[in-house]
Amino acid sequence: MKKVITYGTFDLFHIGHLNILKRAKALGDYLIVAVSSDKFNELKGKKAYHSIDERVEILKAITYVDEVIIEESWDQKLDDIKKHHIDVFVMGDDWEGKFDDLQDYCEVVYLPRTEGVSTTKIKNDLMSTSKPEKISNHPRVIKRKLTKKKISCK
Repeated sequence: MKKVITYGTFDLFHIGHLNILKRAKALGDYLIVAVSSDKFNELKGKKAYHSIDERVEILKAITYVDEVIIEESWDQKLDDIKKHHIDVFVMGDDWEGKFDDLQDYCEVVYLPRTEGVSTTKIKNDLMSTSKPEKISNHPRVIKRKLTKKKISCK
């Protein structure tokens, strides 16, 4: 059985996350996803919207994911590769070259990200539309206004 592992925060789960998991799974038979703990995110200067428990539950529900483990530190990756007998280590291409030292232990693959989609972009888009005047002019809100039927009660 060919085992694959990938790492990430997987906050505000989106189509880009799903795409990388699907492509990672296609590289082997068994996919392990290591999700960054809340404490590890703090060390990285990040704060996830969803708690670690919520992110783990979301990942467990994904068809392509066979096992979810918690990532607690940067140094954990090599230990995970050895412990789980990993054949393929997968990361997004935004990490290109950063984990080449792991090639002594397994194949290292950097997959292209889904263009135009990221958690950072989602957060920025939400922040830019959080002002009332921007929300009322958002295309989805305008569409709802146009399609809403008025019902009068007598």
